[in-house]
This record gives sequence, C-alpha cells and structure tokens, in this order.
Amino acid sequence: MLLKRSLPKFRWQYWVKPWQNIDLLLFCLPVAVSIFGGLMILSTELKQPVTDWWWHWLIAGIGAVIALFLARFRYENLLQWHWFTYGMTTVSLIAVMVAGTSAKGAQRWISVAGFNVQPSEFAKVGIIITIAAVLHKTTAAKIENVFRALAITAIPWGLVFLQPDLATSLVFGAIVLGMLYWANANPGWLILLVSPILAAILFSFAWPLSTPIVLFKDIFLTPLGLLWALTMGVLGWLTLPWRKYGISAIGSLFLNLLGGELGIFLWNHVLKEYQKDRLSVFMNPDHDPLGAGYHLIQSRIAIGAGEIWGWGLFKGPMTQLNFVPEQHTDFIFSAVGEEFGFIGCLVVLFVFCWICLRLLHVAQTAKDNFGSLLAIGMLSMIVFQLIVNVGMTVGLAPVAGIPLPWMSYGRSAMLTNFIGLGIVESVANFRQRQKYY
Repeated sequence: MLLKRSLPKFRWQYWVKPWQNIDLLLFCLPVAVSIFGGLMILSTELKQPVTDWWWHWLIAGIGAVIALFLARFRYENLLQWHWFTYGMTTVSLIAVMVAGTSAKGAQRWISVAGFNVQPSEFAKVGIIITIAAVLHKTTAAKIENVFRALAITAIPWGLVFLQPDLATSLVFGAIVLGMLYWANANPGWLILLVSPILAAILFSFAWPLSTPIVLFKDIFLTPLGLLWALTMGVLGWLTLPWRKYGISAIGSLFLNLLGGELGIFLWNHVLKEYQKDRLSVFMNPDHDPLGAGYHLIQSRIAIGAGEIWGWGLFKGPMTQLNFVPEQHTDFIFSAVGEEFGFIGCLVVLFVFCWICLRLLHVAQTAKDNFGSLLAIGMLSMIVFQLIVNVGMTVGLAPVAGIPLPWMSYGRSAMLTNFIGLGIVESVANFRQRQKYY
C-alpha cells in the first residue's frame, strides 16, 4: 500500500527531473512578455488589422516548447557542431542574396512553405554559438584571438550588411563585443574596434568645431574628427602590443582617419536613401515631419499622451486610430506608453532588466567558459535590441528595424529569441551533473 501511494510522486519527479535545474524565472518572464506583447499588437490592430495578431501568441507557444526541448539536452554538444552551424548560417545568408524576397529596399526573406523566414535573425544565434566555441579555450586576452573572432564574424556580418540590413549588422557587432569583453579582451581594444564608426560620424558633423578642411578633391577632415583620431592614436599606443616604432599609435590614428573617410564614402555611394533619412531625422525629426520624421514624431506624441497611468488597454487614441506607422513591430513600445503610461513603461523595462539579470546570473554560475559565453552572447543581443528599440521610440536613437524582444511582431525574431533562451536554459540546467533514475 505504501509503495502504491508513493508511485505517482515518483512518476511526477521522473518527468520533471530533466528540467529540475532550469532557471524557471528566466523562462517565465519572456513568456509573460510575449503574452503582453500579443495584447499590445491586438490593440494596435483593433480598428485596422494589418496582420493576424494571434500568430504572435502561436509562434511564442511554439518557441516556448522549443526552448524547453533545447533545455533538456546538453549544450556541450553544440561544440561538436559549431562549424556546421557556422556553415549553415553563412549558406542561408547567401541564399537570401540569391533567391530572397525584397521589401522596403532590402532583400531579407526566404519563402518556405508559404512563410517568410528571415535567416539574419537565426544567424544571431549561429554567431553566438560559433564565437563561444572559438573563445571557450583560448580567451580574448591575446589580440590574435580577438582578430580570429572578428574574422569569423566578418563573413556573415558582411552578407547581412549587403542585404542591406544595417540594423541587424549592428546587433552582430554588439554580440561580438559583449562576448569579447566577457572573454577578457582589453577594454581599450574594444574601444578601438568601434572608434572608426564614431570617427565616421565626427567627420560628417557640420558645426563650428567640425568645419571641413579639404585635403584633396574628395578627401577632407574636420578638426573634431582629427582630435578624435589623435586620441585613439594615444589609446592604441597605451593598449596595443606593437609599440615599437610607434606602430600601434600610427595604426590606430590611420584606422580612424580611414574610418572617417570611409564613412563619407558609404554615405555618398552605399547607403540607401531610406537609411540616410533615418539617420538624418534622428538629429532633427521636424526637418521632414510628413516623411522620414513622421514615425519618430508620432511615436513621441503617443508616449507623451499616456502621461503617468495611460489611457488604458484598447483606449489609446493614437494607437487605435493608427497614427503611429509600424506600431505592431518596431514601435510597439509607443503603444505601451500611450495605453499604460509612464508607470507601464517602467514595469516593462523592469521586467526586461530582470531577464537580463537572470541571464547574467546564468553566465556567472555556468560550469564552463562555453556555457558562460553562450549566456553572455544572448544577454548582449537582448540588451542592445532593448536599448535601440526603446531609444528610437523616444528619440534617443536613430530609427532602425530592430524589434523589441518577445514583444514586437515577427515570427523569425520570436523563434530566434526562444531558441537562444533554450540554449541558455540548458546551460542553467546542466550546471550540476544530472542523475536520472
């Protein structure tokens, strides 16, 4: 009789045991965000439907199941397949260039069984796995290992940039920088890596401290850009190992001067008009209030209209009347601001911060460097997308096609986030050796 009473308990423990060490809070919070995101998408499409909003919940449910499935299996097995993963990632991005479908000036999707799949989203996870496998034995404390990680990233990054998908290519950069920092790379090296981007911006500013000095026909620099390049030269001399004959200083200086000139070339000959418009209206949205600046202006008005407590779910006038374009995707946070106000925005940001803290905890408690780097890669991806997406809705960042994780409508992005979550949950689940009976 005693054996019969204990049998159901034994069976329950047997079925739950494979997931007994997962970070349950880390799993539940994104699921809750996905449910709330579905409600906000429904609110944006209540009067004028653009998509089938319930797909958001359906894909989130599928993603949650995939995450639990991945958490059941040892993440260490990914080490054996990381070059295969890298190869598949690269092939999928090439396939987009050859046979992809285009929208809004970019070729980003492949049609599979009637569904549009965005390989660049899944490539984020592929890069995380590959870089974690490369750095888990040889840390980034040696600069040759940093160059190795950058060289591996360069191919998929270049393919994404050529689609063109500037926003996703920036996410790639944030992932790699975060993982390199966690792998003990010198912070000065990381500053030097992003310094050419800042140089390109400083070379283009048109204000008194940046009045262009023409050197040749199509080559010029600005005093502010030159000051930045000189500062990076000093930083290179202090941090890089090649000090003999001033190679580190001269190389850093030249890299930033080249970055500034390259930025001007990209602006004039490579960037699409819609990309230029997004960058231009960030500095002055009122310059084109009915064109490129319309999204940002309407988004800020909607968030401001919510004041402290908001209008309430399904009651925001700008959301219900579709004044904010692309609100169900890139500007979903503006719907939160209008309908739930400042307090609602704070709650959403608090939940995301909580998710990030749980990811950081998994990285700190992982049993090996590979698992720790996987968690940090996921953390870097979520943090960057959160900052840019929320920033662009309030005018603190240029408008970019970066979705808010688990909230913006997007099937590929949703599955990518849950796949990454499942891998991190596997890291958490196998922090201790498991015994199954």
